[in-house]
Amino acid sequence: MNLHQFRFVQEAVRRNLNLTEAAKALHTSQPGVSKAIIELEEELGIEIFARHGKRIKRITEPGVQVLKSIEVILREVNNLKRIGEQYAAQDSGTLSIATTHTQARYVLPGPVAKLRQAYPKVAVSLHQGSPDQVAKMLIEEVAEIGVATESLTNYPDLVTLPCYEWQHVLVFPYDHPLVAQERITLEDLAHVPLITYHPSFTGRTRIDQAFALRHLRPNIVLEAIDSDVIKTYVKLGMGVGIVAEMAMQGDNATPDLVARPGAQLFGHNLARVAFKRGSYLRQFVLRFAELLSDRLSRDLILRAMAGNSDEYDI
Repeated sequence: MNLHQFRFVQEAVRRNLNLTEAAKALHTSQPGVSKAIIELEEELGIEIFARHGKRIKRITEPGVQVLKSIEVILREVNNLKRIGEQYAAQDSGTLSIATTHTQARYVLPGPVAKLRQAYPKVAVSLHQGSPDQVAKMLIEEVAEIGVATESLTNYPDLVTLPCYEWQHVLVFPYDHPLVAQERITLEDLAHVPLITYHPSFTGRTRIDQAFALRHLRPNIVLEAIDSDVIKTYVKLGMGVGIVAEMAMQGDNATPDLVARPGAQLFGHNLARVAFKRGSYLRQFVLRFAELLSDRLSRDLILRAMAGNSDEYDI
């Protein structure tokens, strides 16, 4: 047996048992992938996949156990490579970050700039997507560190730690009638057009839950994944915006819009940092995590990766 066979099996599972797609991803031929998997099955004396004719239909029970071992082996092979890279070039390499649009636009610029100052030979590769896509990129080792608010805790293959709290804010044009109102309620918001995030992004779950608990149906006229897009349509008078507070702070504030805090309506959100369980973290990856929040330290992260961290609140 060899690493090529292991990679073929793993990629076949990632590609929903489509060997043609697996072969394309691995830049090889479909017959070659099929032959290598069959040879591995013959060597192990079991069927990893159940077949109907020549087509793979499902993973067998022993195949599930084989896949778990393959994942451990390939993860440790990647760890060996990272260890070699770490000690061959202590201060250089590429930091791959998976994150959402909001984090990339409003939260990460400062930490990325500080990391580049500390490690000028380290390049940064930003991969943006939905929280579920962030999780997938970490699991598939496209990225080494992920930052998002939604979904990351749903994946047992990831180690996640709280990073920082944030709240939504309401965004109005200056002449909107609700601007002069001292206390804005969910009932008030249910009667006006709203512009906010797509359901899988930037704490949208909390917004929906808040209205649902009051048995209210919000009139959401536009959904987007980008806070700047939401603010643009608010300026056009299409409705009241609900965005992450980071999008209205400091240099991100928009002069012709008014922001009002929304924590009393929607509660607080928790952004989390995530790593693939069992992976080896290079020194500059740990340093970047520390730059994201003063709540994170390399000691805490390493204990979490070893499965020995205690739960804590921020």
